[in-house]
Amino acid sequence: MFTVDSISIRYEQKSVIRDFSFSVNQGEVVSIIGPNGSGKSTLLKGISRNVPFHSGQVELEGTNIKSLSSKQVARKMCMLSQKNQAPSDMTVIDLVSYGRYPHKKWFEKLNQEDMDIVHWALEKTHLTSHKDRTVSSMSGGESQRAWIAMALAQRPKILLLDEPTTYLDISHQYEVLELVRELNQETGMTVLMVLHDLNHAASYSDNIIVVQAGEKAMSGKPNEVMTTDMIRRIYRMDSEIQYVATEKKPRIHLLSTAR
Repeated sequence: MFTVDSISIRYEQKSVIRDFSFSVNQGEVVSIIGPNGSGKSTLLKGISRNVPFHSGQVELEGTNIKSLSSKQVARKMCMLSQKNQAPSDMTVIDLVSYGRYPHKKWFEKLNQEDMDIVHWALEKTHLTSHKDRTVSSMSGGESQRAWIAMALAQRPKILLLDEPTTYLDISHQYEVLELVRELNQETGMTVLMVLHDLNHAASYSDNIIVVQAGEKAMSGKPNEVMTTDMIRRIYRMDSEIQYVATEKKPRIHLLSTAR
């Protein structure tokens, strides 16, 4: 689906991401984890072309992403940041409709096919009954679903999510991640997301990439990556790992700061 090949990203003279490589297959859910300041969000922004990379390349379906126009990238890939804001009077359906504009010429209006896709996105995110509400009047979880609906209306093959559960309480975190899983399973959309919660990453990911100080520390399936050694080395925490036979995914119990 896409390949990141030895990319490096600098802010002024500071190196933030160094010689980073990985690939994501179609239909996978991949999570990027690591301590604060390790470069996770910068890596995602580089992949989406929101920040330039100093060296290396990203290939999207075999094509160097630098050779694609912004519209061509937007038809294939959509990124949602940690916190998104809409004008105070914007309704949910108006927001979701913006997802269709990468598929239109600048003078074209939305047609019936576009609106059918908008309503499909609202239905998939369980927002049909909220379509006329303003985004600003919604709860954090509802608002995040509205932005995901806009991304769905864009019909991307790849969805990039930068800490999608930040600022949300526990129930809304669960709601958003369950929605991501549902969309992945029903539509086959590839998902790459930055997560802080290790148990969320273990539960919702096919593969996990660990970032430390701008470099790839390790990657693999949740049961390969989520080890007491990794957590001690990367997070400086002692932990216990529990496996539940019915889930086949590890559960992480943090114990104390490692000495």
